[in-house]
Amino acid sequence: MVLGPLMGVFAEPVEFRPVGGGIPINIDGVFDRAYTRDVALEDGSIGVTTESPTLGVRLSDFPSPPKQNDRFFIPSAGVTFIVREVRVDGHGGARCLLNKVST
Repeated sequence: MVLGPLMGVFAEPVEFRPVGGGIPINIDGVFDRAYTRDVALEDGSIGVTTESPTLGVRLSDFPSPPKQNDRFFIPSAGVTFIVREVRVDGHGGARCLLNKVST
């Protein structure tokens, strides 16, 4: 009930390309070119800040959930990304951490 309206406002069309040559599908996702994540050290201080492109998706848009090595083509960026990691949020959505596919 929350993800649908959120996607209606912030999402853009993307193409999902499953690993292994499955049929590509068009979905909507919230693309973030530079998602920032702080990495804490053992003493609790922030040791490193990393940036990584991510794509927020609704799991109900997929025949099976996205997984590592699947690909997304983001038309607004003109780039294909490969899924490095999928973090399911427990509320019907997931954040896909992405790496740019070299050309």
